Amino acid sequence: MELSVRIDISARHVHLTRESADALFGPGYELTEKKKIAVGALANERLTVIGPKGRIENVAILLPLRPETQVELAMTDAFKLGVKAPVRLSGDVAGSAPLTLVGPAGTLELQEGTIVAKRHVHIGPERAAACGLTNADTVQIRVKTAERSLIFDDVAIRVCKPGKNEEIPSVHIDTDEGNAAGISGWIEATMIVPEK
Repeated sequence: MELSVRIDISARHVHLTRESADALFGPGYELTEKKKIAVGALANERLTVIGPKGRIENVAILLPLRPETQVELAMTDAFKLGVKAPVRLSGDVAGSAPLTLVGPAGTLELQEGTIVAKRHVHIGPERAAACGLTNADTVQIRVKTAERSLIFDDVAIRVCKPGKNEEIPSVHIDTDEGNAAGISGWIEATMIVPEK
């Protein structure tokens, strides 16, 4: 089975807890929304991330606040910082790489929380059921571009809450993967669902 999907490139970013936001921006500080995005909102505020071998400034923060602080990098970012960030689905941070976050009001030493996000598809529950897909499944995504067409294998399924991503599923890949396929901005692609 094949299905049209939309590819969104996810650049490096940070998810913060209330406690982390307090440490980095000051107690009670409320992060401000710059614009809505597919998975929430982009904050106006930015952070610096520091690893053993380097630093990256002006790193985006995504809203809303979360139960766990998490840094999502591309593999080239991890190399630059000198951290061994595992490839994981968002939220799976136990035993992941340490990193330092620097904000205008303080510094936060993360003992874990840094990952390279595993490529995944956000799909609505009705469409997922119609395709016979669950969160345990993986699919392929075929991308056609002028000079760098390719197929992404082992793309995880993330079934959304009812009412989300029913129109067209959204595939999230990082900047390294987007560059490998020659993608800029978002494009349509094809999801290939394996026979069961």
